[in-house]
Amino acid sequence: MLTLQSVNSFYGGSHILHDVNFSLETGKILSVLGRNGVGKSTLLKTLMGLTSSMTGSLTLNELELGDQTTFYRARSGMGYVPQGREIIPDFSVKENILMGRFADQTSKGEIPDIVPELFPYLMDNLDRAGGLLSGGQQQQLAIARAIATNPQVLLLDEPTEGIQPNIVEQIEDCILRLNKELNLTIILVEQNIRFAKRASDEFLILDNGRLVCQGSGNELTDDLANQYLTI
Repeated sequence: MLTLQSVNSFYGGSHILHDVNFSLETGKILSVLGRNGVGKSTLLKTLMGLTSSMTGSLTLNELELGDQTTFYRARSGMGYVPQGREIIPDFSVKENILMGRFADQTSKGEIPDIVPELFPYLMDNLDRAGGLLSGGQQQQLAIARAIATNPQVLLLDEPTEGIQPNIVEQIEDCILRLNKELNLTIILVEQNIRFAKRASDEFLILDNGRLVCQGSGNELTDDLANQYLTI
């Protein structure tokens, strides 16, 4: 479904990702792991076309996206929840969600049916400004906005970082539901090894912008975590 071949990514003259290769099948969850600053977020931004430039091949369902704009990639099936959420604080909850609909060519401008099931709080507060929500509620809003794009692949950049503990489990369960019930393919940048082990069909580990290890979820061992992920 999604294939990267010899992908290099750059911020200006800085070479961040080096010859990254992987393929991901439909309906799988891939966890992207590594220490801080090794290129995990850059990988997701590269997929969305948000770095200065990239070389190599990026295909989604055999459609080459490597030279396409961010908007075209969203229209082609890439949904993205960035680190820090980046909701529009002065927009209402409803307006933030419906922003995602601009990327869905089949949409009638309505909130997706699964959003009320996953996030009843948002539905009870549609007219509330997004900036008044707690961090965990804003994360739910950012996920709802990404779902509204009707994605084939959902990119999640540390979705439980800085979230109050009572909402972390809700977000983790939401991710698993999206995968199981919608057969949604997910790429998850995550520092929580426990959740990565629980959720992942596959994993890859980055170090200094290079892919140093990858495998199936059950191969993500404590030894690997100690080798590549501890400080």
